[in-house]
Parts: sequence; C-alpha cells; structure tokens
Amino acid sequence: MPPRKPATSDIRPARTAGGKSGGKPNRTALGYTKPKTYEDLRAVLSSGTIHFPKRLRQVAIFLWQHPGNVALGTISQVAEQAGVQPSTLVRFAQIFGYAGFSDFQDLFKQHMKGSWPRDRLHGEGSADGDENLHFINGLVAASQASLGRVGEGFDAAGFRRMIELLAGADLIYVVGSKRAFPVTAYVSLALSQQGIRNVLVDNVGSTAFDQINCAQPTDGVLAVSFSPYNSITPDLVASARERDARIASITDSTFSPLVTLSDVWIEVVESDFAGFRSLAATLAVGMALVHGVAAYRHSESEAVD
Repeated sequence: MPPRKPATSDIRPARTAGGKSGGKPNRTALGYTKPKTYEDLRAVLSSGTIHFPKRLRQVAIFLWQHPGNVALGTISQVAEQAGVQPSTLVRFAQIFGYAGFSDFQDLFKQHMKGSWPRDRLHGEGSADGDENLHFINGLVAASQASLGRVGEGFDAAGFRRMIELLAGADLIYVVGSKRAFPVTAYVSLALSQQGIRNVLVDNVGSTAFDQINCAQPTDGVLAVSFSPYNSITPDLVASARERDARIASITDSTFSPLVTLSDVWIEVVESDFAGFRSLAATLAVGMALVHGVAAYRHSESEAVD
C-alpha cells in the first residue's frame, strides 16, 4: 500500500523542500506548514517525505503507536517510554512549528478526548488492592483499546487487496518472529485447517532463509512485524521479494521497513500495559484474513464449476 497523502488543506508543501543540516529544525525545512490536528500530523508523517535522524525517528514511531500515552503523560514520562531525552521531544515539537512539547501535546489530548476508559483517566490503582486483578484489568483494557482502533480506522480496501493477493498464491509463506511469531503460528495453523497450502517460516535450526529462498513468483508471503523492527523478518521478506514473490504485510506504522517491500500492507497498532503489549487486534485481523482467503477461493472454485 503506498504511503497516504496529506488529507487536509492545512498540510501543504512549502516552496522549499528539504533543508540544510545544522541549525534549528523547522517545519519549512520539512516542506509543510504547522499541523493543527493529530490527523494532520499523521498525514505528514505518512507522506514519505520526511527522513528523521535516528532519535527523532524513534520519537515519531512512539507518537504514531501510542497517542494515548503522549496525551496523558508528562514530558518526562513520555520521554522515558520513548527511550529518549525530554529535550528530544521538545526538538521534535519545534520541527512542526510548536514552541514546546506542551502545546504540541494538545494535538494528542484533543484526539484522545472521550476515547479512554474512565479508570485509565483517573489513575491505574485497583479498588480492592489486588495487584494481580489490576494487572489483568490493565491487559484487558489494552486489548480493548487495540481492537477499538481496528474498528475505527481499518483499511478495508487494503485488506481486500491482501485477501486477493494471498488467495491467488500457489503457496503462502507466513513470516514473523519474536512477538509476531504467535500470530504467524496461529495463522499458519488456521490456513492448514482450511486446506490452504502454506509454510510457516519458523527458523528452526536457523533454516529461515533456506525456507524462504524456495519462494516462486507464483507464491505469496504474509509477513507480520512490529517495532522496533529489529527482527529477522524484513531481511526474509527482502529475500522473497528478490524472487518476485508477492508480499502482503501486517505492521504497526508507516516507518516499518516492510512498507517499501510490500505489494500491500495494513496497519494494526497494539496498545500495551506495564510493558506488555497486546496481540488481540493482530490475531483478530489474522483470523479474518484466513477466513477471507478461504471464502475467496471457495467463490472462485464455484464460479469455475
């Protein structure tokens, strides 16, 4: 899926794109005017025209994936969660024309208003003092938030293209590692139960590249990867791409290396609680994808008959 273009008239290319290195960063150097809403900011970030240095890229990924944390946290808390210094957040805000982090944070507050459960807005304490119950409730809330985002802004057109791509493949390679592996293992199982030929690239015995290097132009690859994108998955997908296999990806931001490698991709952003990130939304999308591929193949076979 190509990067989305800015959607509002408030985000316009400036006369001078690019910018010289050094000096105070500014929005003119990025080629855009000041974003007035969270949606405007996302449009700029997803435009594919901005190339951040490492730390600012790290901030951009965190802001993209955790708008609620940004809306509700102090600058110190947000910086700690993003793994940067508070001054880096200020610098990032200034790039987009804001004097500092607090007024930049208002974009996120307005976006999140009314979307958080009451207990999240009023603290994370447990009424009965049971920390285990509190932790379960927190994880459930994170899963609900993840699922809610799928319902609000899911790329249905991209999802249909993904179904068609995989339904037309002779063999589907399912690729995911680390946190994404439970998703790909379940998707592979579900495909097999539907009688759909697939290979789970599991890297047992360090054979992942041997597995993926058997891919043909008639095959498809379903890849799943989440930030910080330091797994083997992008390299495996790149190898399949070199063999002209078609690529469909599920990932969590426009900054994912899978985006430029994929014929089609959809975004699924998972929430986290106390350092544990949900997989609920990705599993739901994965199961829906299996159902869609099976239904598409069934309808195609009936049409032939």
